[in-house]
Amino acid sequence: MIGLGAAIENFIPPVPADTFVLLGAFLAESGRANAYIVFAVTWSCNVLAAVVVYELAHRHGEKFFQTRFGHWLLHPKQMEQIGVFYDRWGVPAIFVSRFLPAFRALVPVFAGVTRKPLAKVLPPLAIASALWYGALCYLGVLASRNWERIVAFSSRASAVLLVVALVVVAGVAVWWWRSRKKARA
Repeated sequence: MIGLGAAIENFIPPVPADTFVLLGAFLAESGRANAYIVFAVTWSCNVLAAVVVYELAHRHGEKFFQTRFGHWLLHPKQMEQIGVFYDRWGVPAIFVSRFLPAFRALVPVFAGVTRKPLAKVLPPLAIASALWYGALCYLGVLASRNWERIVAFSSRASAVLLVVALVVVAGVAVWWWRSRKKARA
């Protein structure tokens, strides 16, 4: 179930895969599972699903964004700008965004649609996912040992990451609006 949650998150970003991982590691520490297996299943399922999303976007994304709805979401000029962004900031952007809720699911989509080579996308994606899920497994194990301290840390970290994600969303919304106006002009 943990692996399934980590995989589905790539298709449906609101799925709380992080919670599943924490719970799995928590249970592992209590002797009901093995924390290393929880990590391995979570990480491999998440990365495999991200590659599937990348491949689907690589094969079918361009057609989708040529539809009326696709044009409404992103104008071709905006898609071009995303490609330029990936050319300039690809590896660091992929790496950092895998730590941000919801954005981690968008990384393989836009990397695939903009035709970035999987060989450049996969390493930062896999490393960031390993670090993230490794940290969550570690926190889950610690949580079972010291519940109060971990909940306090997790709440602060989630709040900070939520603020970062909201700032990024606001920036993307401003970019979308401005670049859309430029594209029409």
